[in-house]
Amino acid sequence: MGRYVVRRLLQMVPVFIGTTFLIFVMVYAVGDPVNAMFGDRAPDPATAAQLRAEFNLDKPLWQQYGLYMGKIFSGDFGNAFNGQPVTELMATAFPLTIRLALVAVVIEIVIGLVLGVLTGLRRGRPIDSGVLMLTLVVISVPTFVTGTVFQYLLGVRWGLIAPAVSPAAPLGQLLLPGLVLALVSLAYVTRLTRTSIAENSRADYVRTAVAKGLPRRRVTVRHLLRNSLIPVVTFLGTDVGTLMAGALVTERIFNIHGVGFQLWQGIVRQNSPTVVGFVTVLVIVFLLANLLVDLLYAVLDPRIRYV
Repeated sequence: MGRYVVRRLLQMVPVFIGTTFLIFVMVYAVGDPVNAMFGDRAPDPATAAQLRAEFNLDKPLWQQYGLYMGKIFSGDFGNAFNGQPVTELMATAFPLTIRLALVAVVIEIVIGLVLGVLTGLRRGRPIDSGVLMLTLVVISVPTFVTGTVFQYLLGVRWGLIAPAVSPAAPLGQLLLPGLVLALVSLAYVTRLTRTSIAENSRADYVRTAVAKGLPRRRVTVRHLLRNSLIPVVTFLGTDVGTLMAGALVTERIFNIHGVGFQLWQGIVRQNSPTVVGFVTVLVIVFLLANLLVDLLYAVLDPRIRYV
């Protein structure tokens, strides 16, 4: 197991370098960040040259990337164009988005697994058809539509919740944004669990467990569900990074100043250090989540061994 983890960590290095380089090129090669700082007013040539030298924009792109990565490994993500360190923005944004993502993950795991098991054990029955139709509708409707409708109905029209999340972002106010963020993933978790449960329910080990006289609940939880979770865990591992990056729409709707909000501000204002810094951290989160998923395979299925 230890050698496998080391090998996977080494494999992450070229993936990390390639991904961050592409992001760096796409962000810094589009437009002129210095001109974007001044808006419609043209900057003074001397001031523009000084700013380009300060942010290393006067150097070749590959050299800019090398200097930027060198600072990141020393814990310095640079400064935004307003002079504020990017790490300060991360310190305020990431805790909010992590809390929101955790709420979304819990919702999609609990509700998705329950609905998936119910429909998988009752395949072809009315409850199965109803849940499949409902998940198809959820997947088809964009998140910004769902979030806006929920915000208007529950927050504005009926007054059941606050239409916007306060800066403190208490857990109670994050439940609705977390549900909106989790809806599409919840639908996929439900469908994956249903399909896996329906396939494994006809397996020999399930019939053997039932023939031994084991309680139906124990067969379902200890044997059937555990062996059906591998595709679900695979999806959840990739979904962690997606939830944190995809929170952009949800955070804009509910006025949450998290990662999505900072990315949106950075893109609109062409604040390249902010965008590259936040996306670099998201890449690391995505890579570590995939490593964790691979390690969980051995926990769920004892037949899987890593050497």
